[in-house]
Amino acid sequence: MEPLIEELKLKIIDRLNLMEIDPKDIEADDALFGEGLGLDSLDALELVLIFDNDYGIQVDEIESIRPHLKSLTTLAGFIEGHRQN
Repeated sequence: MEPLIEELKLKIIDRLNLMEIDPKDIEADDALFGEGLGLDSLDALELVLIFDNDYGIQVDEIESIRPHLKSLTTLAGFIEGHRQN
């Protein structure tokens, strides 16, 4: 799962324009929202687009995936369990 976590770091930094953040500074278990990486609800929508466009995972309701948006570890676990391609 480590390669997927590293891939997610790069995608999040790129898609959310977080160029001031070095991927090496993001720990797999750091919080994605609030304290931690500091993402917000608009960023959550961008994550849903990453799921759909890059991993073939369609999310109909963002509330249903909220538990999986805690950290890169939980995000990678969700993707591993649901990816289509």
